[in-house]
Amino acid sequence: MSREGAEYALRARADERDRISGDLLDLESHTTYQLLKGAALDGMTRQRWTAVQAALARLWLLNDAYRAVLREAEQVRAVRAKPGAEQLDELTRLLSGPSVVLRAAAKPVEQRSLLPEADERLTLDETVARMDGAFREVTSALNDIDAVWNAVLPRLDDADRALRELRDLERELGESAGLDAQESQLRRMRAALLSDPLGAGVGPDLGGVARALAEARAEVDQAIVVKREYARRREDLVAALDRVRAAESEARLAHGAVVVKIALPPQARPRSRVEELTGELDALDASADTWVVRARRLAAVESEAAKAADRARATAKALYGLVGRRDELRGRLGACQAMAVRKGMAEDPAATACFERARSLLWTAPCDLTEAAAAVETYQRAIHGGKP
Repeated sequence: MSREGAEYALRARADERDRISGDLLDLESHTTYQLLKGAALDGMTRQRWTAVQAALARLWLLNDAYRAVLREAEQVRAVRAKPGAEQLDELTRLLSGPSVVLRAAAKPVEQRSLLPEADERLTLDETVARMDGAFREVTSALNDIDAVWNAVLPRLDDADRALRELRDLERELGESAGLDAQESQLRRMRAALLSDPLGAGVGPDLGGVARALAEARAEVDQAIVVKREYARRREDLVAALDRVRAAESEARLAHGAVVVKIALPPQARPRSRVEELTGELDALDASADTWVVRARRLAAVESEAAKAADRARATAKALYGLVGRRDELRGRLGACQAMAVRKGMAEDPAATACFERARSLLWTAPCDLTEAAAAVETYQRAIHGGKP
């Protein structure tokens, strides 16, 4: 190695040493590394961390031997301002040859032989390559653990925050929402995630807890609203039941008015739900249920009251619509009779018989709409040349 080559190689190795030292310091200060170094690990993570510690031991051993060779080379270079042939030979040996000596490690007695264990010799490049392999093994484990923590810990924090908010709402409500199981599950998940992030697998279970907390939050929010507004909503519900009563009365009146004109089946008689809903409201007033349960029951009665009123109004409209359908058929029959006159079929015996049957059905009370519609259709076909 020439003087210039030796100077260049020594400077390059010094820069390399400084860069490696910086990387090792960064590793030492890495947050995840610091957490794991003092943690009580378990399962897959403990197995992985045991391998990491072995890699770290190799890394520091290699680094110490590497730095020792560089110190020796710097001492050789410092002997003279301009190194002579003897110094250049020594620098060449140190910087380019197998100058890094790794002492043979002591083995357990069952792995020994009576022959001496040979030390291993490496060049600086080989030493750096081995250090890089050990370094990558460590950082790979840190990255894998980081990936799990970065993905799951924020979700776990969100679930914990949701649970704390629910606990505050429980105090406002003055009753429990039954969250002890979720709280215990979250504690177990956090402990598992910190002790064994690579084997905990808490993601799916955490999703179930988060959904349960969201459902509980919706119920508690509704219960608080009900507690605050129960008196007003009860008054509104009483008014809604009055509307149900009025709508059902209208449906009964419609049935009474229509049944004398149109033949109706027994199931067409309107059924009342107002008494049943009033009873449910009275039971709700006397209930000792929690506000969460009362909120569900109140919402159910409100919904059923709205449906009952709509159903009664629809029934009344449908009943009156049957009279309209009869009148429509009467008008259609008259139009068909006029057409028969224009076509010269007013005296046709078959058409006349069809007309009389349809007219009799439509002007008989109560009218059978099904038979009347069929009779009008038959008459219409008869005047158009079809068979009656």
